[in-house]
Formats: sequence, C-alpha cells, structure tokens
Amino acid sequence: MTNTFDDIAGYAKCLFIIGSNTTEQHPVFGMQLRQAVKQRGIPLIVADPRRIPITQYATIHLRHKPGTDTALLNGLMNVLVTEDLYDHDFVANRTEGFDDLKAKLVEYTPERVAEICGVKADDIRRAARLMAANKPTALMYAMGITQHTSGHGNVMSCANLQMLLGNLGVPGGGVNPLRGQSNVQGACDMGGLPNVYSGYQNVALEASHKKFEGAWGVVPPEDKPGLTVVEMMNAAIAGKVTAMYVFGENPMLSDPDLNHVRHALESLDFLVVQDLFMTETAQLADVVLPGASFAEKDGTFTNSERRVQLLRPALHPLGDTLPDWQIIAKLGQQLIAAGVLGERTEAIQAAPHGAWDYRNSAQIMEEIATLTPSYGGVHHWRLEAGKGLQWPCPNDEHPGTPILHIGKFTRGLGKLTPVDFLPPVELPDDEYPLLLTTGRVLYHYHTGSLTRRAQGLAAIYPEGLIEMHPEDAARLNLANGEIVEVTSRRGQVNVKADVTEKIQPGVVFMTFHFAESAANLLTNSAYDPIAKIPEFKACAVKVTKLPAGACENC
Repeated sequence: MTNTFDDIAGYAKCLFIIGSNTTEQHPVFGMQLRQAVKQRGIPLIVADPRRIPITQYATIHLRHKPGTDTALLNGLMNVLVTEDLYDHDFVANRTEGFDDLKAKLVEYTPERVAEICGVKADDIRRAARLMAANKPTALMYAMGITQHTSGHGNVMSCANLQMLLGNLGVPGGGVNPLRGQSNVQGACDMGGLPNVYSGYQNVALEASHKKFEGAWGVVPPEDKPGLTVVEMMNAAIAGKVTAMYVFGENPMLSDPDLNHVRHALESLDFLVVQDLFMTETAQLADVVLPGASFAEKDGTFTNSERRVQLLRPALHPLGDTLPDWQIIAKLGQQLIAAGVLGERTEAIQAAPHGAWDYRNSAQIMEEIATLTPSYGGVHHWRLEAGKGLQWPCPNDEHPGTPILHIGKFTRGLGKLTPVDFLPPVELPDDEYPLLLTTGRVLYHYHTGSLTRRAQGLAAIYPEGLIEMHPEDAARLNLANGEIVEVTSRRGQVNVKADVTEKIQPGVVFMTFHFAESAANLLTNSAYDPIAKIPEFKACAVKVTKLPAGACENC
C-alpha cells in the first residue's frame, strides 16, 4: 500500500474499491472504511461483479463482468480526460506518457465500455465525476483484479487512474493493494519471488548478484531467475524439477487445475512438506516436517501497509515442532556437513552469512538490515519500542515511511502506460455456458487448514456452495440447496447450490476453502505473461442438476 489504513480512513474524501471483498477478506480495515462512509459521509464506489457486503454502503456499485477491469478503468479515465476533469498540474509535473495514454483512452468511451463490462455508461460517468470532485480518492484493490491473465495491466490501469487524479503522494489517496495472506507482504519483501532478492533487488543485475554472492557464498546464475508455482508444476511434469520443498502452503487446494497439480507432485522424485497439519499436500509428501504456528514463534510480520511488526511467542511449541527458520537452518547445516554441495561448500562456509548458525530471529533481522536497503533501519530493538516501522526505513535514525511517493516517484516521473482490454483466456460457450469466478468468505481463510478446525467457524459455514442467479437456476429447474455437478475442461465437483441475486446472470461463484468441493479442480492455470499470476477469477463451466439421491455423500 502507498498509504496507511488510518490515513485512508481518516483523510480520504472518496473511496474506490475494485476487486476486493474488503469487509469479508480484510474485516478490520473493512470496518474502518464503513465507519468513514457512515461517520464522515464520504462517497464510496465499489466495482465488483458480486453484490458483496460492502456494496450496502456504496454510493455507486459498478457491477461489471469478471475479467473486464481494464476496460472499466479505461472508461473512467476516458471521462476524466474528455470532460477535462483530470489533475493538469500533477500530470504535467509528475508524470510522462500522457499523450500516448490519451490516444488509447479515446477508444474506451463509456458506451463501448458499457458493452464490454455490462454496466451503464451513465454510471461510469457518475463514478468518474465523483472521484474528480472529491479528492483525494483512495483506491483499494485485491486479488479480484490481479488473478487474471490481464492482472499486470489491471494494476497498471489503477496507477494510471490515480496519477490522472493526482492522488499519489498525498494523505488519503494512493494505490493500495490489500494483501491476501498473513505476512505475504513480508515474504515478498524477503525475496519470496523468483526474480528478486530481498527488497526487490533484481537477480539479473550484476550489483545484486555480486552483493548476495559475497554475503552467502553462492547464488543462482544471474541470467536464470527462478520459477513461479505454476511453472514449477509444469517443470515437474516435464522432469525438469525433481524435488520440491513446500512449507506453509497447500497447493493441492490453493493452486489452479488441481488434477494437473496432483500429477505434478506425484511426478517428483522427492517431496518435503513443512506444515502444522496433514494438509492435502502433506498427504502426498515423502517427508513431513512439523512447523510451529504463529503463536509459538517469534520474528516479524509485515502487513499490507508495509508495517514491520514484532511477533512474540504466546505458547511453547508442541512436541517436536520447531519454528520455520530453525528447521531451515538445521537443513542448511546438514547439507554443508554432508558435503553434498560439492565445490560450493567451501565458498558457503567462508561467506559472512553462509554458516546457518543463527542464534535467534533477531540475528536474522540484522542480516536482513545489512542486505536490504528498504529494511536497513529495521531491528528488533527498534520494533520493541513501538508499534512497528514502515519501509522504506533505510537507517537506524529513520522513522519509517507512512506514505510513499511524496514529491517524487522512485523512477523520477510516474509512467502513464496505455493498457488495452484483454478478455479472459476462457469464456463461456455452448458446451460450458457459465463463467465461474472464485473467492473467499468471512468465516474461512485460504485452504481452511486452520479455520475448518475451529468448531465455531465450521458450524457457521460448514460446506462449500456455488452461488447462482435465479434465472440460471430456473433454466435447470434447480431449487436452493439442491446438489449440482459443476464441470470445466479440467475437472468436476459436486456442490450445493445457493440460489441468490448476489451474483449476476451467467456468472457463478465458488470458494476454494473446501476440499470436498474444491473450486480449483475447475480453474484455469493460464497466467499473466508478465506477473505470471494464474487466472483464478474467470473460467467457463457448466452446471448440471443431479437426480435426487445421486450424491448421497455430498
């Protein structure tokens, strides 16, 4: 996030949420946004295919079709430019590329966008005018716009919109991605991506390569970034990846096209899973390493607003479980001692941080600060004194950075980038006439490894459902609560129907929390060519009503 939760709730004069079921997936921040609307009376614009709970508070609900986000954003910007509502000073002094963007936006009139998206042209105009008249507008997005084959373009379009409005580098504004999992921001910050080291230092840059080689002794070749999860699965089937180490993740429920994932994992020579429970993925493993929960370990989490916060254990680890870093360090030491790393062993042992002999998580944070400029001033002793530090925090005297891009962008001028609308790879046809989109519900988290073991949550939301509009249900002579078979080109599941007007005609919605009705048996592993994020949010399916008694165990 470029801004903070409190800043947005306290200073934004308009809120624009796109691709985020905020009150269910980020309930604390969602509550802050509701309060901002109710107590300060600011307008709220929500762009979402479903009638999600926060739309109850919306001034305008732009109910566009799944996968049409870029077209909608271009339509909003078309209005800003054609009606001369954009921020001339910001565009002139802090951006480049306006003429190219303007030429592209001419193609996206509200009328054309209405045809693509299924929203009214007048609503597009109203929304754009509302944002222009109530500055600053804070824009929030989540995986509803990133999990598409056009995800990279969707995010670029969000940045374009906020730069046209002059809403970056100011209190109450910003482009604010709401991260989907606990500490996913911290994992990315620490190099949990295949093409960067910690702090987003590109593996292909010679300076980064030499820096980390000097610290660790050995690093991968600088011209060979790693693989994303989908690419790993493809490589496993092709025999190019023969072993995999999975910890804190459950790809046998969370990844797209689960039949393909199972084939990939079963193709490996060796699979290690490190987790709290025997998840669907752990059941396929050759070795399971018992990790500790968040309540049993210390270290840091970094949240969506870039705030690094100290974590302290509330419980002693159960049985033989260990915190993740201790397990990984012990593995590193064993590999070095066994000599299986060959000629690389000597270089690793000689490197300042190659011995894996960490005493505690504070020592690991010191290494992070040494190698990661944006975390240079983040230490446990500083975090103990307050509620956290927001990166960039480059040195020990720096207070942290609540708002990014004040006065200047990192690259100098902000780049306005023309983006064309690209439809989802797979659209409904005669054989698969409905468009499936996926998401989460308030009561469960990710693959349910924790939440489905909580009796209270399981009692409130015990099973998976497929939301279907009454018009589509009527064509199938389907009543609420009946069992249906849902089929895509990749798999099939049986699930109970929830007939509701929360969903649009022609669109169905499922969660992926439930192994018994796993939506990701259906989803498409096609991915964005740049960000390489799979298209979880749109694929074609058909729904068939099952005869009474045909699914006794559903």
